[in-house]
Amino acid sequence: MDSLAGILDQAKPFLAVILLQFGFAGMSIISKYALNQGMSQHVLVVYRHAIATLFIAPFAIVLDRKVRPKMTLSIFVKILLLGLLEPTIDQNLYYTGMKYTSATFTSAMCNVLPAFAFILAWIFKLEKVNIRKLHSQAKILGTVVTVGGAMLMTLINGPMLQLPWIKSNDQHVFSSAAAKQDPIKGALMIIVGCFCWAGFIILQAITLKSYPAELSLTALICLVGTIEGSIVALAMEAGNAAAWSIHLDVKFLAAAYSGVICSGIAYYVQGVIMKTRGPVFVTAFNPLSMIIVAILSSFILSEILYLGRVIGAIVIVIGLYLVLWGKSKDQPSSNLDIEMEASKDQKITTMEETTMVSNQDLVVLDVTCSKVTPADESV
Repeated sequence: MDSLAGILDQAKPFLAVILLQFGFAGMSIISKYALNQGMSQHVLVVYRHAIATLFIAPFAIVLDRKVRPKMTLSIFVKILLLGLLEPTIDQNLYYTGMKYTSATFTSAMCNVLPAFAFILAWIFKLEKVNIRKLHSQAKILGTVVTVGGAMLMTLINGPMLQLPWIKSNDQHVFSSAAAKQDPIKGALMIIVGCFCWAGFIILQAITLKSYPAELSLTALICLVGTIEGSIVALAMEAGNAAAWSIHLDVKFLAAAYSGVICSGIAYYVQGVIMKTRGPVFVTAFNPLSMIIVAILSSFILSEILYLGRVIGAIVIVIGLYLVLWGKSKDQPSSNLDIEMEASKDQKITTMEETTMVSNQDLVVLDVTCSKVTPADESV
């Protein structure tokens, strides 16, 4: 029973990040559909984080009231930077890059994130790397393979896959839409955004050490991101008041889904996982989101799949498991092992105490004997 509990406890971080990737995949599909309907990407960023703030703030106020540390100038500056890096810069570049390309292309390009996160974590000494160790070599090689697979999936199309659920007229519509795309400009925006995203993950891990209240930190990041994103949106959409109009349609769904799932819940879950597994573990699962998006977008958005992109996805999965194998060697085998070690230490301590007591008894006995012996002699 204890071993089963240990296995389940060890599996929690893996299940959490996998569910996060399904959430991110849904965001990519819904957001791309909303952008195709003419929604401003800058306004989407503002509404997304405004909804996230309203969603997560009540939980933070109630659940963190006893553990929330005092706000200092250093923590406040870090929160300002966190709100600037991911909610403002990364999200604006991400959605703009998606507008220039497709949902599948955007998800594929985001696989440079593990490489950036690994490098930044290495620089800030959040990630242990020893070139002579096999597991460190696996993490480095896995990161390179993951990025290489993403580039292969993006740059080499190969023959078109004739999927039975895609009609010929859907292929024609997607081909005409693809002619209007600018993959180079979109790729550059997504790459810069991913670098900011990686910086956000590293800074979040650092901030949690001095401000270990995940819900409160999430609410503050979303609030700051809303304010900073509003400044960017007002500048980019100056004189276009219609861009801010929103109704109960796919545009509102994109903002609500992204805000609740991908900002509110995702920021909190990432913070919890990073406390025990580190920032690279969180980003190493990003390729799964790309695979999910590639499949779903062929159904919902009628995006065409190519053989080269499928091969690239396989390469990414290989790189993913190399990184995870390397990461697994950095972690204790299980909480059960830790408890067993603690139990052994406790037993050793108890044995030492028993030995000390036994020695004391022997001393007392010896003293008693010493006192009795003279009496016998006198008799």
